[in-house]
Amino acid sequence: MEPLIADLALILIIAGVMTLLFKKLKQPLVLGYIVAGFLASPNMSYMPSVNDLENVHLWSDIGVIFLLFALGLEFSFKKIMKMGSAPIIAACTIIVCMMGVGTFTGHLFGWSQMDCIFLGGMLAMSSTTIIFKAFDDMGLRQQRFASLVLSVLIIEDILAIVLMVLLSTLAVSQKFEGVQMAMSIIKLVFFLILWFVVGIYLIPLFLRKMKPLMSNETLLIMALGLCFGMVVVASSVGFSPAFGAFIMGSILAETMEAEQIERLVSPVKDLFGAIFFVSVGMMVDITLIGQYIGPILAIIAAIMLGQTIFSTGGFLLAGQPLKTAMQCSFSLTQIGEFAFILATLGTSLGVTSDFLYPIVVAVSVFTTFTTPYMIRMAVPAYNAIIPHLPKAWIQLLEHYASGAPTTMVQENNWRTYLLTVGKLVLIYGVLCIAIMTMMFNLADPFFMSLIPDPWDNVLLATLTLLALSPFLRALMMKKNHSQEFKTLWNENRFNRVPLVAVQLLRILLSAVFVGYVIGHTLHWTGALGGFVIIAAIAVMILSRNLKQQSIRIEKTFTDNLNLREREAAKRSNRPQFAGHLMERDIHLSDIIIPVGLPWAGQTLAKLNLGRRYGVHVVSVLRGSRRINIPSGQTAILPGDRLQVIGSDEQLSAFSQALEQQTRQAMSEEVAKTEMKLNRIVISFGSRFMGQTIQQSGIRQDFHCLVVGVERDGSDSLVAPNPQVPFHVGDILWVVGEEEDLLALEQANAESAADPHLAPLKPHQ
Repeated sequence: MEPLIADLALILIIAGVMTLLFKKLKQPLVLGYIVAGFLASPNMSYMPSVNDLENVHLWSDIGVIFLLFALGLEFSFKKIMKMGSAPIIAACTIIVCMMGVGTFTGHLFGWSQMDCIFLGGMLAMSSTTIIFKAFDDMGLRQQRFASLVLSVLIIEDILAIVLMVLLSTLAVSQKFEGVQMAMSIIKLVFFLILWFVVGIYLIPLFLRKMKPLMSNETLLIMALGLCFGMVVVASSVGFSPAFGAFIMGSILAETMEAEQIERLVSPVKDLFGAIFFVSVGMMVDITLIGQYIGPILAIIAAIMLGQTIFSTGGFLLAGQPLKTAMQCSFSLTQIGEFAFILATLGTSLGVTSDFLYPIVVAVSVFTTFTTPYMIRMAVPAYNAIIPHLPKAWIQLLEHYASGAPTTMVQENNWRTYLLTVGKLVLIYGVLCIAIMTMMFNLADPFFMSLIPDPWDNVLLATLTLLALSPFLRALMMKKNHSQEFKTLWNENRFNRVPLVAVQLLRILLSAVFVGYVIGHTLHWTGALGGFVIIAAIAVMILSRNLKQQSIRIEKTFTDNLNLREREAAKRSNRPQFAGHLMERDIHLSDIIIPVGLPWAGQTLAKLNLGRRYGVHVVSVLRGSRRINIPSGQTAILPGDRLQVIGSDEQLSAFSQALEQQTRQAMSEEVAKTEMKLNRIVISFGSRFMGQTIQQSGIRQDFHCLVVGVERDGSDSLVAPNPQVPFHVGDILWVVGEEEDLLALEQANAESAADPHLAPLKPHQ
């Protein structure tokens, strides 16, 4: 244990010092961890170094698991679906183009094919942590382009997980094979659907049942147990451990306990995440960086130019104005955490060269420092470019951007119906395949060891069909009474033949599943097998119990999936007009009134926010109550959530004013209310002479507290006795605020100077 503890002590001490230094310099902590890793590595001969690198890399692998688990907790598949097409189009365009830029750059230097591909993947992912912090420090979080950038980063995170899986498959095969890659994608989709559907169905039910027994400790242990359980499952089917951690995090993200789990896991993630980034720094070799300074500068230029050009094109393609597109693209000109994870993946698989790791770290450090400057350059660059663009181009871009968010495409009933049926077939088909696989591989050997042949096969076939029946019935009959189906059936009689054909195909697919079970277990073929298949399908269609059972299963899944969203909607109640603003530079933003703000308690008329900052309060959320279009007499209270409308500049100015006022008020209040210790001497004629603590009014009238008394010239301090009166020469040690202590001292001095005041009590 000695080398292990010594290494851990060295890592955390150096990392702690570096985090304090980088916090002081207002730089991302990730860079501090990397510098700490470099200082603790064997490459730094002037510093104590880590002895057991193998253990450090093991901890770093655990750190990747926790990082991806935490990322999954912040992720939601439903949020992706509700973002609209703009972030998805922009993210996909950026990733494809930047992968091409990275691959091309690697080929220019004659690197291997795998080095080029991994470099392309690293350059395609921008850093969520670094951009989020830059927006916070620069006061840009309230601006419209910032929310669009953060949406794109969420899309990039999920696509990065998919990219990890594909690169792992490619690294194992060492060559491009279309069939193998297609099979990998099918396998990925299969397990994504299976794990997500089963997880959303079972885990929220389990957490609700166990809620009375769940403390913070048990919830943390349970969440981490589920995380590592999914890591083992993902590894056993050929995926990376980090992928399993992300999937479990995304499943738990849909539960009511998600925020609590995220809060509990955060310290563990911070510890192992720090070790991971320290291990990244250990891979930095100064000699290699000096040797490859040319490729480093070329990759930095490729990121800067590639992101500003291709990201701008991606956001324009997504229907954003040129100014917004440039602000977004200039914000993405860096690489971050996922680049390190991909570099670690390539190194662990042994498919990338040793020089790639330190090169990527060097590029990441440089681009991190330049991120705030690139964000500031966006608007000046737009102002410099716009006069030189042809007017026809400007009009085309404006027309495209103005039309993109308002174009409404009417849903075709056929398309809606077929998409819905396709989703049902895909989901229930995956569940049926999973059930059959589990029964044939787990239950079959167990039955064979207990029951003689052929009864073991009969039992296996019966139980498998019973397990499949609610899902097969839903696969065949679901959505046969939907509004789209009825409309298509009634509006045109020529629609009835294709509708019947779709229904027959669904029944035929179910018959294939039943036939496979019977053929695999009972080996019945011909007329007997056909009769059993038809009978089983008929029973499934006609059974009302199966119908109710499939409805209950789907309802439970839907309730679990939407529970957290419904609760959040009850708390927020965002107005319906939020997404339908006519002017593109005007948008809604939520502002929370912090505790300690001097404005709290004042009315909107007195604050006059419209004249001072150009913003207007359209709604006030106070607990479960909403005040829409508040009047000028509405007072603002601490904890209120204001929904404010304005432009990017106006909302930023308002947000910064709130922070400044709160910070100033809190610092003044802290200084004003600081408690101090003072001494009061009871001299002849003092108003407190001969009075007890209670009679003196020191506590009631002066808001001070007597904590000790020196008596009879003794140097010892005795505890004050409430029943013993003060005598001449007593020294009282009193604690209170500065103003109260001054008032008490002044009252004592005035009464000693004027003996007529001595018998008077303060409250008289």
